[in-house]
Amino acid sequence: MFLDKLLDWVYKKKCYFCRSSKEAVKMCSSCYEEMDFLPVKINRIVEGKKVYCAGIYSKNLQKLIRGLKYHKQRDLAYYLAKFMYEYFLKIGDIKDFEIVPVPIFPKREKIRKYNHMNLVGEEFARLSGGILNKTLIKRVKDTKPQYKLKRAQRLQNLQNAFKVESENYHGKTLLLIDDICTTGSTFEEIIKEFAKHGITDIICLAATTPFEDL
Repeated sequence: MFLDKLLDWVYKKKCYFCRSSKEAVKMCSSCYEEMDFLPVKINRIVEGKKVYCAGIYSKNLQKLIRGLKYHKQRDLAYYLAKFMYEYFLKIGDIKDFEIVPVPIFPKREKIRKYNHMNLVGEEFARLSGGILNKTLIKRVKDTKPQYKLKRAQRLQNLQNAFKVESENYHGKTLLLIDDICTTGSTFEEIIKEFAKHGITDIICLAATTPFEDL
């Protein structure tokens, strides 16, 4: 930790958003505070499960997700986790939960060299004290990018895309986390797969949604 701080000071780490080196961090406090939270309410119900979305998909939050997801800015995982956790604290008293990041296909993870939501899950676990469970569900189908598809196409694209390893379930509430919830189809398919194994105690949390008023 000391060495990291020393290196940050020597090399003057710049904010990914405004390029300021004043705080020597990847996201300065001013840029973080510019991100807008959504009202704390259920954004939608998917297969009978509550879905919450933390923020508005614009400006710095949009750049944060894209940088983490596509541009190898791994350090940004902490800030996305912090944003999601600050929203999560306002939902209510949810105890004894396990954090389950939405998985990506192994080939895609190998190319990218990480699953960005696993990184977010690790940081969320540190902040919350919750247990991270990365082995409960796997992605077994290399699906097309969802943003190009309509809802019916999304559901077809995700059909049989996930496999549950039920021996890794510990009987706790599952907090299923993802970056963006557009139609809720990814959450829907995972919830259905969990239901096949009798796993039904699930809450979904996305960092953002393009649709604020659903």
